[in-house]
Amino acid sequence: MVGFFKFRNISYAVQSKRPQTPNQFVALNRFCHYGSRLGFVSSNPSSSSVQKNTQNNVAIFWDLDNKPPNSFPPYNAAVKLKLAASSFGIVRYMVAYANRHSFNYVPPVVRAQRKEKKELNQLENKGVLKPVEPYLCRVCGRKFYTNEKLINHFKQIHEREQMKRMNQIESARGKRRVNLVAKFSMKMEKYKNCARDVLTPKVGYGLADELKRAGFWVRSVPDKPQAADIALRNHMVDMMDKRRVECLVLVSDDSDFVDVLKEARLRCLKTVVVGDISDGALKRAADTGFSWKEIMMGKAKKEAVTVVGRWKDRDVLKRLEWTYNPEMEKRVCNLDDEDGEREDGDIEGNIHGEDDECMQNSDTGAWWELDSDADITSSNSCE
Repeated sequence: MVGFFKFRNISYAVQSKRPQTPNQFVALNRFCHYGSRLGFVSSNPSSSSVQKNTQNNVAIFWDLDNKPPNSFPPYNAAVKLKLAASSFGIVRYMVAYANRHSFNYVPPVVRAQRKEKKELNQLENKGVLKPVEPYLCRVCGRKFYTNEKLINHFKQIHEREQMKRMNQIESARGKRRVNLVAKFSMKMEKYKNCARDVLTPKVGYGLADELKRAGFWVRSVPDKPQAADIALRNHMVDMMDKRRVECLVLVSDDSDFVDVLKEARLRCLKTVVVGDISDGALKRAADTGFSWKEIMMGKAKKEAVTVVGRWKDRDVLKRLEWTYNPEMEKRVCNLDDEDGEREDGDIEGNIHGEDDECMQNSDTGAWWELDSDADITSSNSCE
């Protein structure tokens, strides 16, 4: 028993004298975890290089007075436009300008759809037509066999509840208002999604609301001639002055924006035009152009890869381009001539000095006298 305790004490002493080395495998796992997944800066200087983001900042400017999405649903058109513009870089700004008449205008396609829907509701009320499936209220889940009963139910119950919620939020202040917004946020979002399909927009066909839902900043201008064009042009120039974007996407066919696009190209910005005029003045002034059909079909997103590659090649050639500056070239040539003359003078002076020294050494004795070993050594040193 005593021997066992002695052996245990000796083993503990040996283990305590061993150097405590950390587990390299665990350390490697920690390094890989932080370096690859979380993106922390490691202590290794070779792995501290961070890749810079070289994508361009893109801004979309939409002239709704000249180019409203009449043939396509506003929300789908805005989403497709943003998707196509994202091929040129990161979309930072999306701006749309229009006057009051543009927001109140209802396209003929939307008018025809509303007329057909109204006639269908009348036939359902008379019992001539019956829906295959009942109409479902997506807020409370109730079912109705006519669309008109669904609309009346939605207005009498859910629209009133929405107005009560909005009044409570407007009357509250401070922390209570924040809590009410957080409390009603899901119900309000559910109401908006259902009202978009059930109710008819009170103003126009919901152009402003649909564009805002897609992420656009929609601005209404006074009902004056060229008010939207002036506001949009000033906004574009302000963006260029502050150097916030490297690529401009203009949705318009108005030739009044030609000067702005030319100014953008002089400032080395990329320009893209979206319009239905295939050979308009805007598309000739811009780097590239697409039609609404190409945007909606996804063809513009595929062609954007080629356009971006062409822009990169142009930037490389511009950096390699040689420009002739007469004053600079003359200054450089004069400096080279002066340096060359100084070097030639120093070389000639060294050569003449060495030749004179050798001649003096060679003229010390008569020409018929034989040279001694000392004289041969001195002549070799001169050579």
